[in-house]
Amino acid sequence: MSESLPDPRLQSLINKLRPGPVRSVTVAGFDGADVLVLLGESGKEDSEVGRIPRHEVSARRTDHPSEVFKVGQQIEAEEIGRWRGQLNLSARACENPELRAFLVAIQPGQIVSGTVSAVHNFGVFVHLDGEPRGLCTGFVRVPDLTWSWIDHPSDAVEAGQRVTGEVIMSETRSGQVTISLKALLEDPLVRFADQTGHVIDGAVTKIVPFGVFVRLAPDIEGLLRVSEMTDSSVGNPGRLMNEGDRITVRVAEVDLQRHRVTLSAHDS
Repeated sequence: MSESLPDPRLQSLINKLRPGPVRSVTVAGFDGADVLVLLGESGKEDSEVGRIPRHEVSARRTDHPSEVFKVGQQIEAEEIGRWRGQLNLSARACENPELRAFLVAIQPGQIVSGTVSAVHNFGVFVHLDGEPRGLCTGFVRVPDLTWSWIDHPSDAVEAGQRVTGEVIMSETRSGQVTISLKALLEDPLVRFADQTGHVIDGAVTKIVPFGVFVRLAPDIEGLLRVSEMTDSSVGNPGRLMNEGDRITVRVAEVDLQRHRVTLSAHDS
């Protein structure tokens, strides 16, 4: 497992999306597509008014929240924070009690298993073990699939495959558990870190306007920038070499935090 520090921006997002307290509220009316609710006892003049934003009304598609709720109806909703002094809540987070119970029981860092349901260019959906029947709650983002360089998620997993990953976050409002398969695999750069300064022969895997990527070892590629090439005046590295060409480079830096290898030209 990689020992790199978590992205503080991602951690901040995870903290904001963790399930909040559940309140029993009464539907007071509608403000456009938002739902206004009373937070105290129904009928009390001093009851605080809260708001359920339109996108937090229901997971179902509706033209107006009046299709879901009626004035005077008592419902449960999850606190999601205050906006301009008013408490905002999510009704969709409490819409399916069985689903909510499943999601609340799953904690960040927990190890879960499941079966790949579908593979798309933006990520992978997974049927997690124990999830409510008829739902698909697991999701793996492309960067969390593998340490290897891949052109498409299908290069890493396929539908029907059993997978195990570490929970990044479990989110009641979206009904989704974001997991990482990569978190359970050793970062190959950890063992490669001592190669800084070494000269290595590798194959060009990709040519981009600012340089070329070179495969140095299984699951490890480094970037040789145009400015480091022998003829740095050539703006298009494709004129210097082709994919598949073997070149000799020097490992300038192995950055474990950013998970990248920087290369420099080797003067023979």
